[in-house]
Amino acid sequence: MRVTLLGTGDTTGTPTVGCDCDTCTAARERGVERTRFSVHVENERTDESLLIDFSPDFRYQFLRDEVPLPDAAVITHIHFDHLDGLGNVFRVLDDLSVYAADETDPETGASVAETVRADYHYLDRVTVVPTTPLETERICGLDVTLVPVEHPPLICYGLAVEDPETGAKLSITGDTSYAVPEESRAVLADPDLLLADAIVPASLCDHHPLGGRHEDATGVARTFGTKHMTREGALALAAELDATRTRLVHLAHFYPAAEAFEEPLAIDGEQYVL
Repeated sequence: MRVTLLGTGDTTGTPTVGCDCDTCTAARERGVERTRFSVHVENERTDESLLIDFSPDFRYQFLRDEVPLPDAAVITHIHFDHLDGLGNVFRVLDDLSVYAADETDPETGASVAETVRADYHYLDRVTVVPTTPLETERICGLDVTLVPVEHPPLICYGLAVEDPETGAKLSITGDTSYAVPEESRAVLADPDLLLADAIVPASLCDHHPLGGRHEDATGVARTFGTKHMTREGALALAAELDATRTRLVHLAHFYPAAEAFEEPLAIDGEQYVL
C-alpha cells in the first residue's frame, strides 16, 4: 500500500494564518507546510483508496498531491480539523462509505457515526457505516481496526491498517495522550509505519495551563496537557510498539524553528510504500 501524508499539522496548521513566528517564517522560506491532519492510503492491488480523516484542507490537499479520490473513509473523531472537510465531497464524489465508531460518547450523547450522519445529513451520496472499535473491518481490500485512545473530553480513536495479502501494516495513534489503553497498544503494535501525534516538544509543557503528564523516569512529560503526546511521549510509544519507522504528525507551529523540521517530524506530501 502507498501512504501519503496529506496533512501533518494541528488545528491551525503551519504556517498559521496571520503568524510571523520564526517557525512559520521558516516554513514559508523552505516552501513546506503542515495542513490539517489527513492520511491517504492507496491499495494498489485493488485500485482503491482509503482516506483517514477529512481535513478542512481536503480540496487543496488532493489538488496539490494528485492522489486518487477516496473510495471510502474513516473518521477518528469529531473535532473540526478531522471532520469538517467532508462537505467538500459535494458534487465531487458519486458515493462514499464513511466508517466511524458506534460507541456513544458521554460528552455528546451520540457516537462519532451518529454525529457524522447528523452533521452531514444533506450529503445523500455519503453512507455512514457504524463501526465497532477493536473489531476488524475489510475496507478497500485492507483490514482496518479502530482502537480507543485518550483525547478528553471527547472519545477518539487511532487505527491499524493492514494488507491481508502482504502483511504490510500502518498504525495511526489518532489524537491522544500517552495513556493509550493496553488493548489498543496491542492492535497498533509492530507497524511498518507509525504515525504518532506529537503536538509539541516536552520543553513547552511549562506553557500549558495544566502542564505535562505521564512523566518518564527522568521527569520528561510524555503528554502535553491532557489531549496530545509530546514529541518525547510519541517516540517513547513508538519504541514500545516496536515501530519499524515513525513519523510524527499533528504538529503545532509552537515547535522552536531550530527543531521544527528535524527528523522524524513529518511535513505534508511525504509518501511511503509498505
